Amino acid sequence: MGRMLGTVSMGIRAPIIREGEDLAAIVAGCIAEAVNNKEITPRDRDIVAMTESIVARVQGNYVSVDNIAADVRAKFGGETVGVIFPILSRNRFSICLRGIAMGCKKVVLMLSYPSDEVGNHLIDMDSIDEKGINPYSDVLTEAKFRELFGYVKHPFTGVDYIEYYTQLINECGAEAEIILANDCRAILPYTKNVLNCDIHTRERTKRLLRAAGAERVFGMDEIMRAPINGSGYNDKYGLLGSNKATENTVKLFPRDCQDLVEDIQKQLLEATGKCMEVMVYGDGAFKDPVGKIWELADPVVSPAYTAGLEGTPNELKLKYLADNTYADLSGEALRDAIKASIQQKDGSSLVGNMAAQGTTPRRLTDLIGSLCDLTSGSGDKGTPIIYIQGYFDNYTSD
Repeated sequence: MGRMLGTVSMGIRAPIIREGEDLAAIVAGCIAEAVNNKEITPRDRDIVAMTESIVARVQGNYVSVDNIAADVRAKFGGETVGVIFPILSRNRFSICLRGIAMGCKKVVLMLSYPSDEVGNHLIDMDSIDEKGINPYSDVLTEAKFRELFGYVKHPFTGVDYIEYYTQLINECGAEAEIILANDCRAILPYTKNVLNCDIHTRERTKRLLRAAGAERVFGMDEIMRAPINGSGYNDKYGLLGSNKATENTVKLFPRDCQDLVEDIQKQLLEATGKCMEVMVYGDGAFKDPVGKIWELADPVVSPAYTAGLEGTPNELKLKYLADNTYADLSGEALRDAIKASIQQKDGSSLVGNMAAQGTTPRRLTDLIGSLCDLTSGSGDKGTPIIYIQGYFDNYTSD
């Protein structure tokens, strides 16, 4: 069969990267060192990816709670603000909430239930059913929620997020009121000023709120789109994709990444003689079936990538061919027939072809970014650069 390895994903160790460093040179240098050490034999169309975290660190793309407060105050006038559909996360939202509360007189915090957008549960669905609650229509006050469900701590973090977020808001000098609902318009009897914090449904939420009479509506993607007093910013995603850096600052999702990936591609070509694809990745787009967490708390999986990563897979399902088209063949005859089917693909879309059913009709960058996120992890592996070989291979590749 020739070589036995197909797709291989490897974590590449890198130095601790600081603001202002030449990331393109660092990434290309790490790959070149792995090649010189004979740990990698480079090929055309290999993929080099780096986590968004090191890109943002190099950019110095940080904002403080004071910066956030100033932007919120400028947009809402320091009045009562309905802050709706935040995710339940100390890392992702708590510092942002501090800044928001510092810019308001009162925060009416509306949480979705039984879970947030990415699957962090306040309460399990079975408990909702047992109490006869309809989460699609019922609006719960904090008192009603406590009456029904008591004080519930998140199984992973041990945090009661209603209590935690209330305390954060109060510590910042604002009044806090908590309600729970899944219709964004449920906030409007409390205030016409709304900051919607949902990620992937944010445009629909804004549209519904404005149609229902909200007066000032902004999304998290519209906070910190421009620098304040020399701060970082993201002109496309604002606070979306941010992570806690310190107790008073968050690291934003990186911006202006396209020149970076193209520069790295050029440097890798010069160093290795191979034309590789390069991308920046954040959260993978996968869901944990046990914890129920959908990993994608970033606005996109990949904010920048080279041209060869555009598109979706266009593959045949080998087991369909083996069990149907070539059911009467076996051994070398079966292998040769399947290889011939693959070689006969002409580049046209296989959508609707029965032999392609069950393949993955998702964007390459979402699939590859998920692979990278799972490979690098988010802890102490020390591999913020990922090297992938054979991703574009098929059964006929030598």
